[in-house]
Amino acid sequence: MKPLADWPLAERRQITGVFTDIDDTLTTGGIITLDALQALTDLKAAGLLVIPVTGRHIGWCERLAQGDAAQGIAPWPLDALLAENGALALVPEITDRNGIQSLSNKRKKLSKLYQQSDPERTVNSARMQQVAQRVLREVAPARLAQDLGGRETDIAFDYHEQQHLTPAQVQQVLAILVDEGMHTSVSSIHIHGCFGDFNKWQGACWLVRQLYRRELAQELERWVFVGDSGNDQPMFEHFAHSVGVANIRHCAASLTQLPRYITASERGAGFAELARAILEARCA
Repeated sequence: MKPLADWPLAERRQITGVFTDIDDTLTTGGIITLDALQALTDLKAAGLLVIPVTGRHIGWCERLAQGDAAQGIAPWPLDALLAENGALALVPEITDRNGIQSLSNKRKKLSKLYQQSDPERTVNSARMQQVAQRVLREVAPARLAQDLGGRETDIAFDYHEQQHLTPAQVQQVLAILVDEGMHTSVSSIHIHGCFGDFNKWQGACWLVRQLYRRELAQELERWVFVGDSGNDQPMFEHFAHSVGVANIRHCAASLTQLPRYITASERGAGFAELARAILEARCA
């Protein structure tokens, strides 16, 4: 991984879109800090597309996109949001002549896009509950992620948010999920299993095709991805411009795909560093 400062200015000038992980990339200690939120705002103001892609469930993502007026939380300035490792997306229902509108548009009506059909999701939901019960029986310390109430296409187990599992226990959970025919991934906080070959790269390609009628693989020189953990590896593998926030060093030894560049700062401060690198190139 090279220092972010080594990213050539000419390459940074070409960037028109940003895909980003959320947990421990945009957030710090579970919340988005002012510098990271300002970075999102600045990127959008400069005309860039900004699309987070996360293992978190769709209900959690709806709260980010809509905000919470009662708690004084404003909507994040985004163009779309990929949830549950790319299996479904949250997008604005309203479009204009220029295409899809930003999620921060106050007149927005949000719409969900799914990669699976309704019948497929119904069948898979019942299967996932059976698998979840097996994991809870066979791995005593395992707990479902405490983000329930909106997860639709996968199951997630907490190993590093509120519950802490050993590496051996993480492998036990993964082995059961694989034995049940599930595809798996591991974020910085959760272990995921789903019936469907979904990952962040596959989901990003699907979403760009759905929203913009373009092929992401054919325009990778215009996009950057930033992340920090195992379920970001498909993005690190495919993106010519891939960046890890500095806390990726904590798990780098266990990854087979690493980003090309790394920020000096961790988490939200690292994302803000990336945003500055892109915007400063536009002014140079």
